[in-house]
Amino acid sequence: MADNNTHQPGQARANGPTVADTLTADRVAPPQALLDSRYDFLGDDNIPCSRYTSREFFDREMRDVWSRTWQWACREEHVQDIGDTYVYDIGPYSVIVVRSGEDTIQAFRNSCTHRRTRILAGEGTGYSAGFTCPFHGWSWHLDGSVDAIPAAWDFPHVSADTHGLESVGCERWGGFVFINLDPAAKPLTEYLDVMPEHFAQFPLDRRKVTLHVQKTLPANWKAAQEAFMEAYHNFETHNAPNGANAQYDIFGKFVTRFIHNIGNYSPEALADYPGDKWRAPPLTENEVLQTLSIHGLEHEEVPPGETARSVAAADLRKLLGQKWGVDLAAVSDSIMLDSIEYHLFPNMFFFPGITIPMVYRFRPNGDDVDSAIFDLMILEPLAEGARHPAPPDPERVEVEQSYTEVSGLGWLGAVYDEDTSNLLQQQQGMKSSPHGGVTLGNYQEARIRRVHLTLDEFLREN
Repeated sequence: MADNNTHQPGQARANGPTVADTLTADRVAPPQALLDSRYDFLGDDNIPCSRYTSREFFDREMRDVWSRTWQWACREEHVQDIGDTYVYDIGPYSVIVVRSGEDTIQAFRNSCTHRRTRILAGEGTGYSAGFTCPFHGWSWHLDGSVDAIPAAWDFPHVSADTHGLESVGCERWGGFVFINLDPAAKPLTEYLDVMPEHFAQFPLDRRKVTLHVQKTLPANWKAAQEAFMEAYHNFETHNAPNGANAQYDIFGKFVTRFIHNIGNYSPEALADYPGDKWRAPPLTENEVLQTLSIHGLEHEEVPPGETARSVAAADLRKLLGQKWGVDLAAVSDSIMLDSIEYHLFPNMFFFPGITIPMVYRFRPNGDDVDSAIFDLMILEPLAEGARHPAPPDPERVEVEQSYTEVSGLGWLGAVYDEDTSNLLQQQQGMKSSPHGGVTLGNYQEARIRRVHLTLDEFLREN
């Protein structure tokens, strides 16, 4: 084990080249946003297991967090035309998102203002010229205003002012529609922190959804998303050498990021890992290139004077640019290859990359403490001038099913199986030690701690 006792808490780092070293050496330079780095030591106390297993804590989250935070409900292209709707469910809450005008998207609680019957049934897309309660037939226009009340003579105490649909905070960014159930919520822009600036060079609103996979995972929503918040697990879970020297950034209480390089790795960063795997001997540049052959590269070997990373990035600019009808000539090696993951509190992940172009969302599965819903979307660049196609319906995968059953995931299916393979045992382990705690690394797992600290702020405020 490396001796890091000479460092102040949180200052120790893996041996070898840093992510910044790799980015500055790249053939095509990264945007400044990727060179920005920000980290603060957030403490080293254990996280109580009860935060993942307690019904009381789960209920507090529902009341004080999910009812007061911004969450993306859908993409704008889910509601492209007037009358298009999307129902988003989170725990006991349900929200209708609707395009009520040419450039107007609104959100309302999915609840009749008469006897509180749910108006639209299942989650997902739909169309409606207006809204009608299936119980007594009260109806509303797309903008939520009252349309008709049967037997209105019996409701002299009801008016358009008092019984329109209950509006919900609704804002847009990056092609996503966000909702917030809290009438006193701060604007979304304050929540997004550095993200609008950082994503300006790779706008997500110019991406199209090519695949949507939704799977139930056998763990609390926090444990489920935390499996994706660090690259520390790569060595054991994925049997992969890269990620040991990943960079972790804490931009504020809502936004964090990691960057881990693809197409190279640091044998020195594995100095205190067990055995000599990938260190004695280290992989050659040709062997590193072979790990990227899953993308269908033109090159099978690295030309003299080149690196696997620069060759793979150049090949993919050409191949994917032609495939998608987009110009990728100026896209940096890092954006082409690296796993760059921004997390937005409480449950959203955004990747600006080209070969790793995902977004994630983790939610409680109804009122179940011990399971979560994981939404995964693939967002590919949209050709210049093209209109967004209608997004595909989610392919639903049950707990016992493999991601490899989703043909659209290709090689990623096996990776997601690995990512989620430990969740059931982790949830069981935490339940078997209800008074124990989860120990986090000071640097590599700092993003997890930041989520819990922000969670506590919301809980204290109420």
